[in-house]
Amino acid sequence: MLRLVIKKEFLTALRDIRLQVSGGILIILMLTAVFVGRQGQKQIQEERAKAQSVMYDKWLNQGNKHPHSAAHYGQFAFKPKPVLSFLDIGLDNYTGISVFLEAHKQNEILFSAAQDSNGMTRFGEMTAALILQVLLPLLIIFLTFNIFSKEREEGTLKLIHAQGLSMRQLFIGKVWGTYLMVLLIFLPTILLAYLLLDQQSASLDSGVTTKFLWLTSGYTIYFLVFVLLCVLISAFAKNSGFSLLTLLGIWITSCIILPKATSNLADKVYPTPSQFEFKKTIKNKVKKGIDGHNPSDVRLASLKKEVLDEYNVETIEELPVNWSGIAMQAGEEYTDQVYDAEFTKVENIFNLQNRLSEWVGFINPFLAVRHLSMALAGTDFHHHVAFAKAAENYRRGFVKKMNKDMEVNHKPGIAYGDYNVGGEMWSSIKPFNYTLPSTGSILSSQWRSIAALAFWLAGLLMLSFIYAPKISKL
Repeated sequence: MLRLVIKKEFLTALRDIRLQVSGGILIILMLTAVFVGRQGQKQIQEERAKAQSVMYDKWLNQGNKHPHSAAHYGQFAFKPKPVLSFLDIGLDNYTGISVFLEAHKQNEILFSAAQDSNGMTRFGEMTAALILQVLLPLLIIFLTFNIFSKEREEGTLKLIHAQGLSMRQLFIGKVWGTYLMVLLIFLPTILLAYLLLDQQSASLDSGVTTKFLWLTSGYTIYFLVFVLLCVLISAFAKNSGFSLLTLLGIWITSCIILPKATSNLADKVYPTPSQFEFKKTIKNKVKKGIDGHNPSDVRLASLKKEVLDEYNVETIEELPVNWSGIAMQAGEEYTDQVYDAEFTKVENIFNLQNRLSEWVGFINPFLAVRHLSMALAGTDFHHHVAFAKAAENYRRGFVKKMNKDMEVNHKPGIAYGDYNVGGEMWSSIKPFNYTLPSTGSILSSQWRSIAALAFWLAGLLMLSFIYAPKISKL
């Protein structure tokens, strides 16, 4: 009997001309978004890989020069375009694509797509994620708003119950019949996305298949949550009109109002400093000391005394090593401490803002699936920070090597312009190579979003189990 109900609901939905039109449009939109997005992702990644190679070649062929001049000549680090970003663009348009790595300072990651776009960027791109998170739930609403209320209004609900079919069985049948139809609409998108993954995908991200499966699982749970919620409301609504208005109100609140309200709330509760304040703080702490009582000239004098005592000499000229190389590296390490402290403060603020939004996922499943989707697609804040830290570690490594060479090999008495190194030194610095975070680290950072989706699913299943038998009494 249950199979008959599932089959009946599935075929009824399939024959509905409204579903055929709207579902067909959604499938076309999703397939187009996936295909165009994948082609764009491949092109952008190829361009960035080429740019990275060109910049490294320039580093290798910069000619003979002083190692500290080479540290200022610097390099560029380009952020790889994550493979699954063609499904969910996330924050990619706002976080920049490259950073210039040089001595003495940590530069910002620049050249975000939003910098070169007009105000329409704030409305987002037509990606598969947007359609799956916002438009497909709207289709579910129009599929289910009268799935129970219509039969109650036509007087057939009690008739069905009188034939021996329990309300719980009927409820399950309607849920699964609708859910199978939703999966049928979702299936072409997932199949195309999987078929578009190729050798480039594996070389860029060895865990891309696992991430893709987790992403697919997250969306299937999200759709089931929406189907259960819609069928429950239809089952207990007074009429179809009330059911439709209620569901549309939930959709507007979940997908439009709450995300913006949550973002504004997070910004108010955990405000971030302005860029001007941030740079001013770093400049003051580098000059005056982290605690305000250790200015740069005092630090330099203290370091000078330590080095002279270490080598048991009285003047810098007597040192067997280059004092400038030692001083510059000490300055680098102190500046790094300042940057680390200030960047950590800002990073913690953004993490608190994101955490607040993730907790709101227990109220709004849309936010839960959005955070999980961005994370698995590699386009969230966690991935941006991972790239920034990798680029910074690379910068510190090659600058330290330049300073160390200067300290050891630029002997006292040799003029600055008379000491140069060349290709052998430049090739000792390996190309910048960034590895995307593993699936495990992503899932551990997104446990709140995963728990929120599980909470919604478990809660709605429990409510369905408890209240489904009471439908016939209404």
